[in-house]
Amino acid sequence: MVTELVIEVKGLRKAYGPMVAVDGLDLEMERGEVLALLGPNGAGKTTTVEILEGHRKRDAGEARVLGEDPQRAGVEWRARRGIVLQTNEDVADLTVGECVRHFSLFYPDPADPEEVIERVGLSAKRKASIRSLSGGQRRRLDVALGIVGQPELIFLDEPTTGFDPEARRAFWELVRDLTKEGASVLLTTHYLEEAEALADRVAVIQRGRVLAIGPPSELGGRQDAPAKVSWLSSRGREQVETKEPSALVSSLYTEFGGEVPGLTVSRPSLEDVYLRMIGATAEKEEAQ
Repeated sequence: MVTELVIEVKGLRKAYGPMVAVDGLDLEMERGEVLALLGPNGAGKTTTVEILEGHRKRDAGEARVLGEDPQRAGVEWRARRGIVLQTNEDVADLTVGECVRHFSLFYPDPADPEEVIERVGLSAKRKASIRSLSGGQRRRLDVALGIVGQPELIFLDEPTTGFDPEARRAFWELVRDLTKEGASVLLTTHYLEEAEALADRVAVIQRGRVLAIGPPSELGGRQDAPAKVSWLSSRGREQVETKEPSALVSSLYTEFGGEVPGLTVSRPSLEDVYLRMIGATAEKEEAQ
């Protein structure tokens, strides 16, 4: 079965004077998947995404998005991708309803603006001016503007900044619904919990290159890493790191004659793996 790629990047490079933001980056993204880009500030994520959106020219390398070179693609191609921008200050005097309806006119086959407003949780603010919205509500509007054109590929740049936990999880459900409907999503986020909840694969970027890419559960050999087994005994809390946690838990069950007090079994979190990758790369560069 041939997998269709919505993003193909080889040897991507972009420099701003002496500073190299993207340094030979390779990346592929399949249709229908959610791919999360993780990396520290200055890693090259934003520049990479702007090149893929068609908003910035590359210095070298190859890039194809939805089958076309984003640097040369035209209006029809632009209507096939949606972008959740950081902010839209130029429409602050419009109401939420006016703004979404206005943006829907830019697309050949838009979704119903009223349905989009409802999907992002702004029905109660339909007639409110954008200027009066809270930060979290503004981000919901940004999402509405990014999806009203029913795009095939959606770029989400820190989409839940300013969201409370309930709103963030409601947004996650929206993203899952969009992918079920056939959309592909490229997500940049600083919330590792968000990447783990939404992404089919995660790409860790540092110094303008992809350090590692794979499912969140397998990144950096996470699935095979030793587990930490912790429990309460007469000596207090004890902890053992082992590659055979089931055997240890079985032994403890026998020792305690039943349930093991305070038992926890954990493997490295996505955050643990991510920080280890970033730190190891930084230490290697400092030693060179």
